[in-house]
Amino acid sequence: MAEKGMEGVAINEITEAADVGFGSFYNHFESKEAIHAALTDWVFEHFADTLDQLTRDLSDPAEVISVSVRHTVLRARSDPLWGQFLMREGFSSRALSRGLGRRLMRDVEKGIAAGRFVAEDPLLTVISVGGTVLGAITMQLEFESPEEPGPDPFAESGFSSDQLAERAAAVLLKTLGLSRTEAVEIAYRPLPALTLPDESA
Repeated sequence: MAEKGMEGVAINEITEAADVGFGSFYNHFESKEAIHAALTDWVFEHFADTLDQLTRDLSDPAEVISVSVRHTVLRARSDPLWGQFLMREGFSSRALSRGLGRRLMRDVEKGIAAGRFVAEDPLLTVISVGGTVLGAITMQLEFESPEEPGPDPFAESGFSSDQLAERAAAVLLKTLGLSRTEAVEIAYRPLPALTLPDESA
């Protein structure tokens, strides 16, 4: 679904990839749309929970946005298939209304309430942040795995994927109203360590 979208995937492709019988699919899902909805919820809710863990000890809304943006771009770099799925579904109503979208709106509103962000329209601010992140991921995946061989148009135009996550965070913080100096300083701070719960307990 990350590569083809829901419409481009047949149920028999899903069962073959999962190595289960065709009939077994309907023991768990009533349709292809149902597995797509469950997958979208699981991917985005799980990742949103991860971001909440990463930022739980941060009091500055600007640093929360910075860490979330950087971690999202870095996750897509380390897991390109996940990045493709995020690019495909990031602006879907399901992604915007729950999981990542809902948490991003919460964090933007906290920043506005605290006087850290200057934003007249929280919804369009969320769309701007999301669009910049998805654009950075798109460029990064294309830069590192170009679909067509030959001269790299990004390199020819001076584009580099070096520290792309930090650069994206700095641009967004400036867009949200921080000074260039403060935006860059926050964007290049060390990322907090993620400690996952022990699931064997």
